[in-house]
Amino acid sequence: MVDLTSARWRKSTRSGNQGDCVEVATNLLARQGVVFVRDSKDPRGGQIAVTARSWTAFTDALWEGALTP
Repeated sequence: MVDLTSARWRKSTRSGNQGDCVEVATNLLARQGVVFVRDSKDPRGGQIAVTARSWTAFTDALWEGALTP
């Protein structure tokens, strides 16, 4: 079981106040080796763990405009 008590969850500053955002905890990357992601509407509903490599590829694609809604 993963201990997330020290996770510092954050969401994008571009997120609205609608409550339908994704939150990430990157502060555990060095210790756990992954970035944790959860739904802000249901923070106790579970999290997914994403490898650092996958997270970087995802965020790079967002910045490059490869992923659009």
